[in-house]
Amino acid sequence: MKPDRSSLPLLFPAAAVFLGFFFLPLAGLLVESFRLYTPGSIGSSADAPLTLGNYTELKTPAFAEFFFETMRISFLTSIAGLVFALPLAHWMTRRLPSRWRVIAVGFFVTLMFLSVLVRTYALELTFGAAGPLRPILLSLGISPNGRGYIEVLVGAGLLHYIVPMATLTLLGTIQNVDPRLFDAAQSLGAPGWKAHLTITLPLSMRGLLAAFLFAFTFSISAFVIPMILGKGRVLFISNLIYNRFSETANYPSGAAISIVLFVVALAIVYVISRQVNKRWQP
Repeated sequence: MKPDRSSLPLLFPAAAVFLGFFFLPLAGLLVESFRLYTPGSIGSSADAPLTLGNYTELKTPAFAEFFFETMRISFLTSIAGLVFALPLAHWMTRRLPSRWRVIAVGFFVTLMFLSVLVRTYALELTFGAAGPLRPILLSLGISPNGRGYIEVLVGAGLLHYIVPMATLTLLGTIQNVDPRLFDAAQSLGAPGWKAHLTITLPLSMRGLLAAFLFAFTFSISAFVIPMILGKGRVLFISNLIYNRFSETANYPSGAAISIVLFVVALAIVYVISRQVNKRWQP
């Protein structure tokens, strides 16, 4: 369908806002990432020469570890969020009466808008190294300061946002799946778990893709959660960007890391979307 030319002027205000607050700052960030940084200064000077050094330093093992750590924890946490969110969305859609469904949706919306700082410190006070569960953890041989436990704690902090967001995303997807297909599979002898795997899951794949991409892009850009719960041992790329901009004032390096993160996120979204759409064509 061709766009109506008479409606195009209505898009100009939104396009202008998007251009001014997204594309122009991103273009400035891109230019800054090629500037030469002089140690001791704040950012780069206006006449600073162009260089690729800000990008070549990202090939070092230290920077690669930051990227790998962020992607690994974000990917695993996003998958775990879908594992929790899909049954919740199915239960809310198929089992809850309409009145209670509205209350449940309102509850998840409230969780999404609850301050990330509040919930992160709540997790830290409960499950952190000085929390009330410390004696129990020590008795089980789990060190609250161990790297593995801290990674799990960071993942739990991310799940606070991922699960409500993914659940709300999947509600419409589950509603569009005809429940008679599931009933027909069971009437033909398929157990409930197999009917879900062969009917509900494939028909919900596009919704699962959207929920995963929302969760993953949120996770790789998370800042407060790894900063507080990571205790300086588990840090994400966003924490490294903050360090470059705020603590060392190395704006070109921070800009280069930001651009790389942006490109990597776009590439991951494109590849996963393409593969899923190719596999599950309508």
